[in-house]
Amino acid sequence: MGKLDGRVILITGAARGQGEQEARLFAAEGAKVVLADVLDDQGEALAKELCEELGETAAVYVHLDVSREPDWIAAVAAAKEAFGKIDGLVSNAGILRFNELVSTPLDEFQQVVQVNQVGCFLGIRNVAPEIEAAGGGTIVNTASYTALTGMAGVGAYAATKHAVLGLTRVAAVELAAGNIRVNAVCPGAVDTPMSNPDGVDPAAVGELYHKLVPLGRIGRPEEVAKLALFLTSEDSSYITGQPFVIDGGWLAGVSLF
Repeated sequence: MGKLDGRVILITGAARGQGEQEARLFAAEGAKVVLADVLDDQGEALAKELCEELGETAAVYVHLDVSREPDWIAAVAAAKEAFGKIDGLVSNAGILRFNELVSTPLDEFQQVVQVNQVGCFLGIRNVAPEIEAAGGGTIVNTASYTALTGMAGVGAYAATKHAVLGLTRVAAVELAAGNIRVNAVCPGAVDTPMSNPDGVDPAAVGELYHKLVPLGRIGRPEEVAKLALFLTSEDSSYITGQPFVIDGGWLAGVSLF
């Protein structure tokens, strides 16, 4: 028996990184997973792999640009056609841009808002009614360590992740009557393509987080996936509206040595 037997979970940004690990773990725990992304080749390959490993109905891939409502409408329809319902959402898709605030072009700021913040809002608005119709379930939004503090160079990103946390709290209050729990994962530095853009030396990144993070290392996407599983399963049945920081102790404070 898996923790998610009988559940149908839509995961955005599922083609790689945290979303990929969430898809793999959720499918292993018995869920039917709807993999949604704009990286079609990678997403389709992952869905095929999961179906080969776990059965032909284990997963389906749908193209979804989370910033576009027509894509959400089409993704919900495809999920219902494949599995008949949706009773869980993991809003994982997001983008990160490095820039000082005064050097950030307006179109760059708006792009980050559209994907990270508007994408989360559209997920709630389009999927929550389906979850309620299925009898209730869960929404897990991906916020960030920077939803709870500031960080130089990522102003647009931090602003959107603060907004995601606000949306999470309001959704938890508004959707509770429909038996929907809504929580947020707040990762610190995690070893994914988004955190390690092309041209960055992985060894230098590792050394940086060895110094900054009390546990002495960057996080692994599968560790975040385990937290998302906890918040999606009945193990967290009395938890809603909360941020869950997973950052190796980074937010706890600064070490002097």
